[in-house]
Amino acid sequence: MLKRREFVKLLGAGGAALALTSECGVGSRAAAIPSLPPFSTPLHIPPVARPERTDGTTDFYRVKMAETQAEIFPGLQTKVLTYNGEFPAATIRAQRGRKVAITQQNQTKQPTAVHLHGAHLPRKDDGHPMDVIEPGGQRDYLYPNTQLGATLWYHDHAHHTEAEHVYRGLAGMYILEDEQEKALGLPEGEFDVPLLLRDSQFDAAGQLVWMLAGFAGRTTLLVNGSPQPYFEVAARKYRFRFLNCANDRSYTLRLGDGKGVPMHLIGSDGGLLPAPVTVTSFDITPGERVEAVIDFSQFPIGTQLTLTNDIGEVEDVKPVMRFDVLRTAPDTSRVPATLRPRADLGEATVERDIEMHVELTPNPADIKSTLDRKLYDPNRIDQRGKLGTTEMWTIRNTDTELGIPHNMHLHLEQFHIIDRNGKPVGGHETGLKDTVVIPPGGNVRIKVRFTEHAGTFVYHCHMLDHSALGMMGQLELTT
Repeated sequence: MLKRREFVKLLGAGGAALALTSECGVGSRAAAIPSLPPFSTPLHIPPVARPERTDGTTDFYRVKMAETQAEIFPGLQTKVLTYNGEFPAATIRAQRGRKVAITQQNQTKQPTAVHLHGAHLPRKDDGHPMDVIEPGGQRDYLYPNTQLGATLWYHDHAHHTEAEHVYRGLAGMYILEDEQEKALGLPEGEFDVPLLLRDSQFDAAGQLVWMLAGFAGRTTLLVNGSPQPYFEVAARKYRFRFLNCANDRSYTLRLGDGKGVPMHLIGSDGGLLPAPVTVTSFDITPGERVEAVIDFSQFPIGTQLTLTNDIGEVEDVKPVMRFDVLRTAPDTSRVPATLRPRADLGEATVERDIEMHVELTPNPADIKSTLDRKLYDPNRIDQRGKLGTTEMWTIRNTDTELGIPHNMHLHLEQFHIIDRNGKPVGGHETGLKDTVVIPPGGNVRIKVRFTEHAGTFVYHCHMLDHSALGMMGQLELTT
């Protein structure tokens, strides 16, 4: 595992400075990349992973993390990091109450750690950033899948290198299904589609260019590993599972021209919302998931609808993908008026105040990305809590000088967002969450109940370039 001083040395002063300024539009632009107009390539749908074997209680998988090549641009091979050779990784579909056991083999050149983001897991299977798999080694993870159905995802979490590893491809979707959700009649099968959103920078040879927090250069948007693709759809309802697996980029997604096409939000990080919320746009920050049902039956055959990022800082990063309505299809799916009762997390008896802050210094190599003005230290416990307790956290983003956004991700438990800057939240934020955005100069209150699994768990900014630079803390939970 790299020490911070070794990490900063490898990064270089220029990269450290860019980590703070790039989100404000400062930093080098990308080198010339292969010319490919938007909507030139079809959407790639990641395959569904198949277990190596099964028994009465468990599905067993064996996964190899290694460098390989992917054809992102037609005719060019790009070096990427993958799980079992897939970019992005294969989707794992699991059933509530049925265990998944995965043997992860590390055939990369650096330590890795696999975190199942959004899962309720014991510490030993959480993918703690210090529980690494050394190159040539392997580790067994066991996922009991006891929580309600939700769209989760798995990704590398080895401290200092998580940002680069996820950027290079170590990320995939994990869909946990349950019988109550299946009974609702939502779109399923080929009409239940994962959409993994991210940005990248490429050189003229089609190779990924990596610089920590090189946001300004990442002007190629990928969906499921395809650059600004098109997707041929039938004139019927689809369920789309949006995952923002970008390192730093946030999106405000709108479908169609003008005010946008209605989209029915049905799920968030923790699964189904209490009830559908109809919107014409929604925000999604790194690490978040949003589930939406879109009904294409309202459009004539031949209609083309562009999904746009309304907060794209340059024109290149505004078109995300295009939906082409090409055929009719039968549709018995529906969007019920109620989806899942709102979880009762109890009354908070403990309050915590967390500050997210970047400390600027004249020497870029000394800039610190901190929680409560402290860099992450795996040997330090930052917070102590008790299982069976409900807590209220107030999370503040004090980075107003450069207007740096942050978001907060908690391992182990989902939470409710109480308010942002004193105002109630809406849309997909009305459901259970594990990641929440805090705007510059703003604050968010969340309520979380720690139910089981003693041990030390991390909480951190999920703009991964920030957490790699130290914006992470540890919570020790005891009985």
